Amino acid sequence: MKSTLLIGAVAALTALSACGGGGGSVSRNAGPDYRVARMASGPISRACVSSDRKARSPELCGCIQGAANIELTGADQRMAVSFYKDPHKAQEVRQSDRSSHEDFWKRYKSYVDRAESQCRGL
Repeated sequence: MKSTLLIGAVAALTALSACGGGGGSVSRNAGPDYRVARMASGPISRACVSSDRKARSPELCGCIQGAANIELTGADQRMAVSFYKDPHKAQEVRQSDRSSHEDFWKRYKSYVDRAESQCRGL
C-alpha cells in the first residue's frame, strides 16, 4: 500500500515538477519559505506543460521549475524529467543502493517539498 502511494506521489510530483524553468527572479529575503519565480522555464517546465495532467498550467509548471532551479542540478533535472516518460524509474532510483541515487533522492525530496509548499493553489 505504501509503495503504491509513494509511486503515485512521485508521479504527481514529477508532473508538478515538470512545470517550470530556468528564468525569473527569486527573493530569498523572506527566509526559508520564500517564493520562487512563477514563470521559470527549463526541462522540468517543458515536461510538465507537455504532460497529460489536468492540473498543469504555465503558472504551475513555471513555479515547479523555479523550485527545481533552487534544489536540483541540471543533471538532477534531466533525471526528474525521465520520470515523466517512465514513472517506474522513480521507484527504481528511490530504492537503488547506489550512493549517487541516494544523494539524488535527498535533493529530489527537498525539491518536491519546496514545490508542494510554494506552488500549492496554482
